[in-house]
Amino acid sequence: MSAAAKNGRHCSVLITGGAGFVGVNLAAHLLANGERVRILDSLTRAGSERNIAWLQRNHAQRVDFIEADVRDPQALSKAMDSIEHVVHLAAQVAVTTSLVNPTYDFDVNAFGTLNVLEAVRRAPCAPSLIFTSTNKVYGGLEDLRVRLNGQRYVPMVSRVRAHGIDESRALDFHSPYGCSKGAAEQYVLDYSRSYGLRTAVFRMSCIYGPHQHGNEDQGWVAHIVRKALAGEPITIYGDGKQVRDVLFVDDLVDAFDRTRLDIDRLSGRAFNIGGGPGNTVSLLELIQQLREQLGRPIELRFDAWRVGDQRYYVSDTGRFQALTGWRARTQVAQGVEALCDWLTTSEAHPAPRRATAMSLHGIGAPG
Repeated sequence: MSAAAKNGRHCSVLITGGAGFVGVNLAAHLLANGERVRILDSLTRAGSERNIAWLQRNHAQRVDFIEADVRDPQALSKAMDSIEHVVHLAAQVAVTTSLVNPTYDFDVNAFGTLNVLEAVRRAPCAPSLIFTSTNKVYGGLEDLRVRLNGQRYVPMVSRVRAHGIDESRALDFHSPYGCSKGAAEQYVLDYSRSYGLRTAVFRMSCIYGPHQHGNEDQGWVAHIVRKALAGEPITIYGDGKQVRDVLFVDDLVDAFDRTRLDIDRLSGRAFNIGGGPGNTVSLLELIQQLREQLGRPIELRFDAWRVGDQRYYVSDTGRFQALTGWRARTQVAQGVEALCDWLTTSEAHPAPRRATAMSLHGIGAPG
């Protein structure tokens, strides 16, 4: 029996990786609305210790924290006690790390997800599960013809230009990271089909917002903003004209809410989740916005394109919108300003850096 259960504390939502950027925002939202939350996190990412400490300070009576890894089946089994819903965020999140250490990437993303699914399946009352995948399951999109338009690439196909890429796009796992996340999401979908679990998959584009301690390989919006605020040079892989749709974390939390509350109808499906055509930005456009906002120059350095980097990826979220009524509400300028405000405050107490198995380099607009 968990500590929470011994104390009569019923935790309705388990968030794996809940001390990370997305997890802490989701947990804070749920806790502010009176729900009890359990977080399972290994605290290996920079900033995660600070995030969990912030949650515990503000919601000490309703948050239950377990320091554990999703590669530990016993810890996961115990964490499922009294849980009604699981949001599975825990992951190895960088393409570059997957290329350096594909075995570790597979263990965390694919095997770790299978452990989570098995813990859900074996729970006395199986909770629902939402899994966060990535647009990298669509591969490098080399066949998507694009042209230059100012500081960005735009698709030649008018439908993609107007709506983005939808879920009918063929899967093409690219890089060990794409393979591990792609394999994991297919297990999540199949456990709905084979075992009757209530599961859904979010193929996410670029999420950003407060509590994001981004680096060159993941969380690139926060990384660029942090570098700009510090007056430091920014290294970009490629030409900087690659385009992504960016989604403010509050809008993602809304998508989680709608899915969790309607999981019986949405189960067994994968959804593209991002800012959509209304919230697109190239790296150069974001940097120009920051130059204007901060009123000072930003030094850029360029390096070669990276493996699997897409020149253009924008989510068509029409399937999810039609089923739930959800839409992205936070515009890019508004969201970046909110991120700047948070980073300006938080950098007075910078997150500790943990050692990693690789050195980090520039920005290539990861998914």
